[in-house]
Amino acid sequence: MTTIFTRIIDGEIPGRFVWRDDRAVAFLPIAVLAPGHTLVVPIEPVDHWLDLDHRLNAHMWSVAQVIGTALREAFRPSRVGVLVVGEEVPHAHVHLVPFHDLSQMSFANADPSPDPVELDANATLIRATLRAQGHEAHVPAEPA
Repeated sequence: MTTIFTRIIDGEIPGRFVWRDDRAVAFLPIAVLAPGHTLVVPIEPVDHWLDLDHRLNAHMWSVAQVIGTALREAFRPSRVGVLVVGEEVPHAHVHLVPFHDLSQMSFANADPSPDPVELDANATLIRATLRAQGHEAHVPAEPA
């Protein structure tokens, strides 16, 4: 199964990656709920999160917790929310959203055309925070 996420993971479509290991990636979405909104996606193209192998599911949540901790430090939100919906792309993924107001957790309020400069700055901040927290082995290099 090829999805837009598979194409991003494979480099066919550019992505703002903040994490990559042998089982999962994390990158910024193209429609943003709040600054720092990040997706955690398994490399394996499993359609629904309930169908993830239990080890991959545990790994996804472990990565989500690491990224969430970095988002909390970098963006200083009230909370870092989690959404697992799966309707928009048939490839399991977790939305991590640093928010100050609960309305930021609604897809109805997503910004479909965020400023690319702001997205780049947010990705750079997340990568720097992850590195400072000791996760440099999984943080991709800054884009050229």
